[in-house]
Amino acid sequence: MPRRGLILQTRTHWLLLGLALLCSLILFLYLLECAPQTDGNASLPGIVGENYGKEYYQALLQEQEEHYQTRATSLKRQIAQLKQELQEMSEKMRSLQERKNVGANGIGYQGNKEQAPSDLLEFLHSQIDKAEVSIGAKLPSEYGVIPFESFTLMKVFQLEMGLTRHPEEKPVRKDKRDELIEVIEAGLEVINNPDEDDEQEDEDGPLGEKLVFNENDFIEGYYRTERDKGTLYELFFKKADLTEYRHVTLFRPFGPLMKVKSEMIDITRSIINIIVPLAERTEAFAQFMQNFRDVCIHQDKRIHLTVVYFGKEGLSKVKSILESVTSESNFHNYTLVSLNEEFNRGRGLNVGARAWDKGEVLMFFCDVDIYFSAEFLNSCRLNAEPGKKVFYPVVFSLYNPAIVYANLDVPPPVEQQLVHKKDSGFWRDFGFGMTCQYRSDFLTIGGFDMEVKGWGGEDVHLYRKYLHGDLIVIRTPVPGLFHLWHEKRCADELTPEQYRMCIQSKAMNEASHSHLGMLVFREEIETHLHKQAYRTNSESVG
Repeated sequence: MPRRGLILQTRTHWLLLGLALLCSLILFLYLLECAPQTDGNASLPGIVGENYGKEYYQALLQEQEEHYQTRATSLKRQIAQLKQELQEMSEKMRSLQERKNVGANGIGYQGNKEQAPSDLLEFLHSQIDKAEVSIGAKLPSEYGVIPFESFTLMKVFQLEMGLTRHPEEKPVRKDKRDELIEVIEAGLEVINNPDEDDEQEDEDGPLGEKLVFNENDFIEGYYRTERDKGTLYELFFKKADLTEYRHVTLFRPFGPLMKVKSEMIDITRSIINIIVPLAERTEAFAQFMQNFRDVCIHQDKRIHLTVVYFGKEGLSKVKSILESVTSESNFHNYTLVSLNEEFNRGRGLNVGARAWDKGEVLMFFCDVDIYFSAEFLNSCRLNAEPGKKVFYPVVFSLYNPAIVYANLDVPPPVEQQLVHKKDSGFWRDFGFGMTCQYRSDFLTIGGFDMEVKGWGGEDVHLYRKYLHGDLIVIRTPVPGLFHLWHEKRCADELTPEQYRMCIQSKAMNEASHSHLGMLVFREEIETHLHKQAYRTNSESVG
């Protein structure tokens, strides 16, 4: 029994040893299978059945690097090409500006079509041809007119004011200042370096030197922008010791400035026939003649006055005023036409225009409430041309001085009221009564419509006639033209449309938006002041 137990014990020992060796072998095989391989040809995750070593990824990175280098080279080449095209375009524009060939219509830079870029020339000239530069554009109504804005070296006189802008302002925005400075400098360049075909002659200074204009010789300018064509500039220069004006027309067709025309204008012999229709209102006429004496007789001296008087009442007073001016100033260039009929402004201006029998003349249709300066009379001469242009200046209309100067016991003299301020007046952009036009143009177009009776309407009908024709209409605010305030009466016999226009004009002439607001809320303001005074008194007593 002991021997048999020993044998069984020995077998059990070898069986356990065999199992241990088998487990060790299995573990060793598992470790060999799962351990990471360090061989350079070891497989990495990828497509099944394929091995990717570091050489593969180095090749892949090199390929991508070459691709991006090729792309960068292509982009650099395109940028260089664009720069070259831009430089060529700039050179073409510069050469276009320097061309001296001027066509028969006065527009420069036509040149040789084989030498100049034909597509660019075609675009620039098409913009000028489409814009109202050389001939007038036919418009359906007064609402289609794009007015000019006028400017000097320091100020811009603008129509689109709104409630926050001012009728006269110094350009605040840098782009506007730079634009006007560039335009004036371009005008000076045209004058000081004229082309052979410019309508001006070289003049010498008092010591025989070449006459050179500078920015101080700039008198006035006008500009307007047609948003689909470009901006037109009309510039006027004059030296104090010369009689002629230099007129330069520039156009910017959404590109560089182009010279359209340069000419010399002599207005020394240009007579203006000022025509004034009048009925009663002799006190206003006396004030008008005071301004007429100071400006027309003492300063300008190239004026004829035509007064068309309606009715008999007040006629002797008007004659007396005219005779007094004649005796004091030795002035005889006037005509008094008497019509024993009801007042009609259009009828009076028609009669006044036909009363002139000395041929062609420039006419200024004026009212007795208008105050003008000598500078305005020159603007009238410069901006009207027979068969070419009519001038419709926008008047600065003064508010009721009793409201504007309510804090003063007595309003200041009229001369001190003539300021372009927001609370003193406004640009009368809805009025078309003041106009400068040549007699031949007025007669050709048929004059005023005599079917219009009473107040208003006749001036708009005449304005529309010009808009329907081929003449250029210059519509712009003028600093030297004022409409003095006077009490308005809207007659009952007016048509509903005329009465509405009269009331609208009456309301707009009283005061500014802020002053009218103070009048509307006067009771509320006084109530507030009483409360403030009561509170102050209560606190002082307490």
